Amino acid sequence: MPRLLFALTGSIACYKACHAISRLVQGGVEIRTVVTPSALKFIGPATLEGLTGHAPCCDLWEPGRAMEHIDLARWADLALVCPATANTVARLANGLADDLLGSLFLAWELKKKPWWIAPAMNHAMLDHPATRTNLQKLVDMGVRVLPPGEGRQACGEQGAGRLIEPDDLVLHVLAQLGTKIA
Repeated sequence: MPRLLFALTGSIACYKACHAISRLVQGGVEIRTVVTPSALKFIGPATLEGLTGHAPCCDLWEPGRAMEHIDLARWADLALVCPATANTVARLANGLADDLLGSLFLAWELKKKPWWIAPAMNHAMLDHPATRTNLQKLVDMGVRVLPPGEGRQACGEQGAGRLIEPDDLVLHVLAQLGTKIA
C-alpha cells in the first residue's frame, strides 16, 4: 500500500484538502497527516482521524512523539503540503525547523523521495517577489510545486492562487504512487 504524508497548513482550502484525502484513501493510499496550529483553526483533528484512521500529528513537542519527524520522513513514499500557505512556503524555503512540519522537511531525503507542495493563497501573495523567490528556492531543492488554480478566491478577488482542484490533485498523487481509484 502506498504511503502519503499529507501536511495541512492554515488556509480555508483545508476543506478541499479533506476531499482529496478522502478520495486518496478510497484509492488505497495510507495517509498520515501533519497539521499546523493555524490549520487547526480551519479543520479539526477528529475529521482527519476519521478520514485516515490515524490521529494527526500536530506538535513537535507532543509527549511520546519526540522522533515523529524522523519516523514520518522514513515512513512515507511521498510528502504533500496541501494547502501550502505563503508563510509555510517561506518557512520551508528558508529551512526553519522550529515546528513539526519544518523539522520533517529537513529530515526528508529530497534526493530519494518526492516532496510536493500545493500553494493556496491570494493572487497578490502568490505574485509577490518574496513568494516567487521562495517557490523557486524550493524548486531548486527538488520540491515539486503543483500548479495553483485560477478563479474566485475566498477574499472575493479573482486570480491565480486557488488550491488545485481536489480531483486533479488526486490524479497527480495516484500517478506518482502508481495506483488508481478503485
